[in-house]
Amino acid sequence: MRFIASALVASLAFAALGAQAQAIRSERNISLGLAGQIATEAVNACAANGYAVAATVVDRAGTVRAVMRADNAGPHTLAASHDKAFTSASAKNATQAMMEGAQKNAAAANLVHIPGFLLLGGGVPIKVGNDTIGAVGVGGAPGGHLDEQCANAAIDKVKAQLQ
Repeated sequence: MRFIASALVASLAFAALGAQAQAIRSERNISLGLAGQIATEAVNACAANGYAVAATVVDRAGTVRAVMRADNAGPHTLAASHDKAFTSASAKNATQAMMEGAQKNAAAANLVHIPGFLLLGGGVPIKVGNDTIGAVGVGGAPGGHLDEQCANAAIDKVKAQLQ
Protein backbone atom coordinates (compact mmCIF):
# COMPACT_ATOMS: atom_id res chain seq x y z
CA MET A 1 0.00 0.00 0.00
CA ARG A 2 2.83 2.30 0.92
CA PHE A 3 4.43 1.61 -2.51
CA ILE A 4 1.21 2.55 -4.32
CA ALA A 5 0.91 5.78 -2.34
CA SER A 6 4.56 6.66 -3.11
CA ALA A 7 4.03 5.92 -6.79
CA LEU A 8 0.91 8.11 -6.83
CA VAL A 9 2.76 11.00 -5.18
CA ALA A 10 5.64 10.64 -7.65
CA SER A 11 3.21 10.58 -10.59
CA LEU A 12 1.51 13.76 -9.38
CA ALA A 13 4.88 15.47 -8.92
CA PHE A 14 5.93 14.61 -12.47
CA ALA A 15 2.57 15.79 -13.80
CA ALA A 16 3.04 19.10 -12.00
CA LEU A 17 6.52 19.48 -13.50
CA GLY A 18 5.10 18.81 -16.95
CA ALA A 19 2.44 21.47 -16.45
CA GLN A 20 5.10 23.99 -15.41
CA ALA A 21 7.21 23.21 -18.47
CA GLN A 22 4.22 23.84 -20.74
CA ALA A 23 3.71 27.26 -19.16
CA ILE A 24 6.99 28.54 -20.62
CA ARG A 25 7.21 29.21 -24.34
CA SER A 26 10.08 29.80 -26.70
CA GLU A 27 9.37 32.13 -29.59
CA ARG A 28 11.42 33.23 -32.55
CA ASN A 29 11.85 36.96 -33.02
CA ILE A 30 13.68 39.28 -35.39
CA SER A 31 17.08 40.61 -34.37
CA LEU A 32 18.06 44.27 -34.48
CA GLY A 33 20.69 43.57 -37.14
CA LEU A 34 18.27 41.80 -39.46
CA ALA A 35 15.58 44.44 -38.87
CA GLY A 36 18.06 47.16 -39.87
CA GLN A 37 19.04 45.28 -43.01
CA ILE A 38 15.43 44.82 -44.09
CA ALA A 39 14.55 48.47 -43.48
CA THR A 40 17.58 49.59 -45.49
CA GLU A 41 16.87 47.16 -48.33
CA ALA A 42 13.24 48.29 -48.54
CA VAL A 43 14.22 51.97 -48.82
CA ASN A 44 16.88 51.08 -51.40
CA ALA A 45 14.46 48.97 -53.46
CA CYS A 46 12.03 51.86 -53.66
CA ALA A 47 14.81 54.40 -54.35
CA ALA A 48 15.89 52.28 -57.34
CA ASN A 49 12.41 52.94 -58.78
CA GLY A 50 12.47 56.65 -57.92
CA TYR A 51 10.29 56.47 -54.79
CA ALA A 52 11.26 58.23 -51.55
CA VAL A 53 9.79 56.10 -48.76
CA ALA A 54 10.05 55.20 -45.12
CA ALA A 55 10.37 51.61 -43.94
CA THR A 56 9.64 50.34 -40.45
CA VAL A 57 10.43 46.86 -39.20
CA VAL A 58 8.65 45.56 -36.10
CA ASP A 59 9.13 42.39 -34.10
CA ARG A 60 6.51 39.66 -33.68
CA ALA A 61 4.70 41.76 -31.03
CA GLY A 62 4.57 44.86 -33.23
CA THR A 63 7.32 46.73 -31.36
CA VAL A 64 9.57 48.88 -33.57
CA ARG A 65 13.05 47.44 -34.17
CA ALA A 66 14.29 49.62 -37.07
CA VAL A 67 13.22 52.63 -39.11
CA MET A 68 14.72 54.16 -42.25
CA ARG A 69 13.40 57.25 -44.04
CA ALA A 70 14.76 58.23 -47.43
CA ASP A 71 15.83 61.76 -48.19
CA ASN A 72 12.79 63.67 -49.48
CA ALA A 73 10.29 61.15 -48.09
CA GLY A 74 7.23 62.92 -46.76
CA PRO A 75 6.70 63.14 -43.02
CA HIS A 76 3.52 61.04 -43.29
CA THR A 77 5.55 58.08 -44.55
CA LEU A 78 6.86 57.32 -41.06
CA ALA A 79 3.40 56.82 -39.55
CA ALA A 80 2.16 54.91 -42.60
CA SER A 81 5.12 52.52 -42.60
CA HIS A 82 4.76 51.93 -38.86
CA ASP A 83 1.05 51.21 -39.01
CA LYS A 84 1.44 48.88 -42.00
CA ALA A 85 4.19 46.94 -40.21
CA PHE A 86 2.16 46.76 -36.98
CA THR A 87 -0.95 45.59 -38.85
CA SER A 88 0.98 42.93 -40.75
CA ALA A 89 2.76 41.58 -37.65
CA SER A 90 -0.44 41.59 -35.63
CA ALA A 91 -2.51 39.79 -38.26
CA LYS A 92 0.40 37.71 -39.63
CA ASN A 93 -0.76 38.68 -43.10
CA ALA A 94 0.12 41.12 -45.86
CA THR A 95 -1.83 44.37 -45.58
CA GLN A 96 -2.64 44.37 -49.32
CA ALA A 97 -4.43 41.02 -48.88
CA MET A 98 -6.20 42.33 -45.78
CA MET A 99 -7.35 45.44 -47.65
CA GLU A 100 -8.69 43.36 -50.53
CA GLY A 101 -10.46 41.05 -48.06
CA ALA A 102 -12.05 43.99 -46.27
CA GLN A 103 -13.31 45.37 -49.58
CA LYS A 104 -15.03 42.07 -50.36
CA ASN A 105 -16.26 41.19 -46.87
CA ALA A 106 -18.39 43.67 -44.94
CA ALA A 107 -17.49 42.09 -41.59
CA ALA A 108 -13.76 42.50 -42.29
CA ALA A 109 -14.30 46.19 -43.09
CA ASN A 110 -14.47 46.79 -39.33
CA LEU A 111 -10.74 46.04 -39.06
CA VAL A 112 -10.10 49.70 -39.84
CA HIS A 113 -11.51 50.53 -36.39
CA ILE A 114 -8.72 48.70 -34.56
CA PRO A 115 -6.27 51.32 -33.24
CA GLY A 116 -3.05 51.28 -35.25
CA PHE A 117 -4.40 49.13 -38.09
CA LEU A 118 -3.85 50.47 -41.61
CA LEU A 119 -5.35 48.46 -44.43
CA LEU A 120 -3.23 49.72 -47.30
CA GLY A 121 -0.69 47.72 -49.27
CA GLY A 122 2.89 47.82 -48.06
CA GLY A 123 2.93 45.72 -44.88
CA VAL A 124 4.45 42.24 -45.22
CA PRO A 125 5.08 39.64 -42.52
CA ILE A 126 8.61 38.34 -42.06
CA LYS A 127 8.49 34.57 -41.61
CA VAL A 128 10.80 31.75 -40.70
CA GLY A 129 8.91 28.66 -41.75
CA ASN A 130 5.42 29.12 -40.35
CA ASP A 131 6.55 31.50 -37.59
CA THR A 132 5.99 35.22 -38.07
CA ILE A 133 9.05 36.84 -36.48
CA GLY A 134 8.17 40.41 -37.44
CA ALA A 135 6.94 42.54 -40.31
CA VAL A 136 8.10 45.33 -42.56
CA GLY A 137 5.95 48.27 -43.55
CA VAL A 138 6.76 50.63 -46.39
CA GLY A 139 5.03 53.94 -47.04
CA GLY A 140 5.54 56.64 -49.65
CA ALA A 141 5.50 55.02 -53.08
CA PRO A 142 2.64 56.10 -55.37
CA GLY A 143 0.51 53.09 -54.46
CA GLY A 144 0.38 50.44 -51.79
CA HIS A 145 1.14 47.71 -54.31
CA LEU A 146 4.46 49.46 -55.03
CA ASP A 147 5.21 49.75 -51.30
CA GLU A 148 4.56 46.01 -51.03
CA GLN A 149 6.94 45.29 -53.92
CA CYS A 150 9.71 47.13 -52.06
CA ALA A 151 8.93 45.25 -48.82
CA ASN A 152 9.01 41.91 -50.63
CA ALA A 153 12.25 42.83 -52.41
CA ALA A 154 13.84 43.58 -49.03
CA ILE A 155 12.74 40.25 -47.57
CA ASP A 156 14.02 38.45 -50.69
CA LYS A 157 17.45 40.08 -50.19
CA VAL A 158 17.79 38.52 -46.73
CA LYS A 159 15.95 35.22 -47.31
CA ALA A 160 19.12 33.20 -46.72
CA GLN A 161 19.11 34.51 -43.13
CA LEU A 162 15.49 33.46 -42.60
CA GLN A 163 16.24 29.77 -42.10
